[in-house]
Amino acid sequence: MSALPLLGHSSLDDLFAYLPDGPATVRDFLASASALTTILPASPYFLNLCQDRYRFSVGLAAGLLGGRTSLQPSSQSVETLRQIRRQHPDVFCLCDSAFDSLDLPRVDFPDRLAASPEAVARIPDIPAERVAIIAYTSGSTGLPVAHAKSWGSLVRNARAEAGRLGLLHGPRHTIVGTVPAQHMYGFESTVLLALHGNSPFWSGKPFYPQDIVCALQSVPSPRLLVSTPFHLGTLLAAEVELPTVERLLSATAPLSRQLATAAESRFGAPLHEIYGCTESGQLASRRLLADPAWRPLDGVCLEREGDRTVAFGGHIEGRVALADEIELLPDGRFMLLGRNADLISIAGKRSSLAYLDHQITAIPGVVDGAFFEPDSASPQGITRLCAFAVAPQLTGRQVLARLRQRVDAAFLPRPLFLVDALPRNSTGKLPRAELQALYESCRTTSRDASR
Repeated sequence: MSALPLLGHSSLDDLFAYLPDGPATVRDFLASASALTTILPASPYFLNLCQDRYRFSVGLAAGLLGGRTSLQPSSQSVETLRQIRRQHPDVFCLCDSAFDSLDLPRVDFPDRLAASPEAVARIPDIPAERVAIIAYTSGSTGLPVAHAKSWGSLVRNARAEAGRLGLLHGPRHTIVGTVPAQHMYGFESTVLLALHGNSPFWSGKPFYPQDIVCALQSVPSPRLLVSTPFHLGTLLAAEVELPTVERLLSATAPLSRQLATAAESRFGAPLHEIYGCTESGQLASRRLLADPAWRPLDGVCLEREGDRTVAFGGHIEGRVALADEIELLPDGRFMLLGRNADLISIAGKRSSLAYLDHQITAIPGVVDGAFFEPDSASPQGITRLCAFAVAPQLTGRQVLARLRQRVDAAFLPRPLFLVDALPRNSTGKLPRAELQALYESCRTTSRDASR
């Protein structure tokens, strides 16, 4: 059985993370993980619900050292926790906040661990075949689905991303992430890059624009901001003074050229995107303003298999069918055309929900918006689209009039609801269950803005 080191650092005194009370070295990190291992229950599975990125990482390492698998749902909804409990009856929660863990056994991360950094002699090895984590899909198209990841695949994953971003041999970038560590993108591009990508992170998870600015100011340059289109758009709209950032990274949703241009202009830094999914992990990257095509990470290949595209090679375990419509280019790059689940056909015309979302949010005065195909079909089985818009200064008629100039009449929402906010999760995504609940609520209260 082969083994790989827990961390890719060459020295125990290398920096691993920045905490509010000061930096933590690899030695400090390993000592904390070793101390935590001794107080965790014997169960082979645990829910790593720590919100602090450093404590999450200590929990991950403690699990690996003790032969436990970290369960990482990007949503901590009641139904998700119950689903996990049914699959793993002996699971316990590792928490660092006043999170309601229902009736699940829990361990609260100690304010002070009895760690002994001076006793750490080396970086331990972990069996490459060990299932290190089980990641769950976001639930944006239904219930979360579990996907096991071996330690070997995660290490290869981290090194592939770090190599693509030029982090392995260049100056050590400090990561500030607005995405939670439990989400696959947040896990790969913050936690794994700290473990095997030569990139310490800021321990917090800033969300609001001023919090993001403060986090960036708390760490030294060069800096890498790992974020999402939703968070970047909110940050730029706030018009706060932005600290220097040398690199920007985005994922979880399509990035518009308009937002990419604004972000690169305001930060004076290149904005790269990561494409992937929970099933496969990250697959490819691009810089939209330089090339709209995606370039697979080293070792990753895509090919057609019947009417679908599959990914394999590199850090990917097996062959993974992708849920997106993809156009493969002769040189190995590819164009992303949209999610198969998002493709809709009305009156013989085809479009995608992602395209329609882009059109409604591009309307001046619309702060946020989304199209939705409700579960309840018409009696004739005809597709009916509704849409939600956050547009404080506009009426529903004004939104529809401007939308009519941007999309085919077949795709105009029937109805359009004006709402105060959309139920986005911590990565900016809109879980289908939440949209369905919003639709039912709006329909009940008759807030049809198109009337």
